[in-house]
Order: sequence, then C-alpha cells, then structure tokens
Amino acid sequence: MPRESKRHKILEAAALIVHNRGIDALTLDAVAEEAQVSKGGLLYHFRSKEALVEGLVLHMNNIYRTNVEKAVYEDINREGKWTRAFIKATYDQSLKNTETSAGMLAAQGINPDLLKPLQQTYANWQDNIAHDGLDPVQATILRLAADGLWFSEIFGLAPLNEDLRKQVLDTLLEQTHQDKNNA
Repeated sequence: MPRESKRHKILEAAALIVHNRGIDALTLDAVAEEAQVSKGGLLYHFRSKEALVEGLVLHMNNIYRTNVEKAVYEDINREGKWTRAFIKATYDQSLKNTETSAGMLAAQGINPDLLKPLQQTYANWQDNIAHDGLDPVQATILRLAADGLWFSEIFGLAPLNEDLRKQVLDTLLEQTHQDKNNA
C-alpha cells in the first residue's frame, strides 16, 4: 500500500475536524496536531486556512468527478448513463467518505467563492444529465433525490437505515432505465 502523502493526510485531518467538531474548530494548529505534522509542514502545503479549505473543496471535487466519470465510462447503456453515474457516485461517496463533504461546509462558512469548482462540476453534470436521453425533468428529479439522500446523511437529518437506503438507491436507478415516454 503506498504511503499517504502529507498533503492528503492534512486534508483528511482538516475534513475530520470539520466533520466531528464543526467549522469553528478548524484552525491551522488543530489540523497540524490532528495530521501529526508540524505547523511549518502544514504551511508548506497550505499557506492559510482559506487555502486549506480550498484544498478540501478541490480534493472532494476531484474524487467525486473521477467517480462519476468512471461510472459513465463503465455504463454500457447509452440512455441515462450520466444520471445513473451521478446516483451511484453520490451513493458511494456518502457511504465511503462522509468527511470529504466537510470541505463544502467549511467553504460555505469561510468563503463561498471557494465552492466555484464544485459548482462548475455540478453545472456540467446537470447539462449532461439533462441531455442524457431521459426526460430532462425526470433525470433532474433523480439527481436532486440523490443529493437529498447525501445531504440528509451529511447533516444527520433522519438518515436512512441501510436496508431502506439500498431500496431507495435501487428505485432511483430503476427509474433511469424506464422508457422516457413513460417517465
């Protein structure tokens, strides 16, 4: 297994702090301590708290975008592949790494302009989803439902048990295979 880079270790530590203790607890000292690096080592990679939050957002954006694009590439069906990829990636993202969403929360609290890369990624996805061969309204509703599931988990708003969660995912995915005239 490759050794974890210091930059990645710092990002994971920052995400963990925001996830577990909130945005107010995100300080450079706290991140250095959590990542077990010197403050100078942290500052080598991130010159400020804002740069660290920007790094969190870019890290999350890259992971998420890669997962969606991989799912699109692997989907052999033409119609609905972007919608299915988004649903699957959102589901997998929330299962695997809820801490990465901490970057969004931190950016919103510190400087909403830091969300621009993620906003652009979402705009591109929405465009692909709207032109995915499915009814664009139905495809958008499916995207928003997947986001809703993810956000309910991020904020702990009546998160679903695993069985119900899987049933919701299966139902969303089934709806991407329906004939667009019957949607």
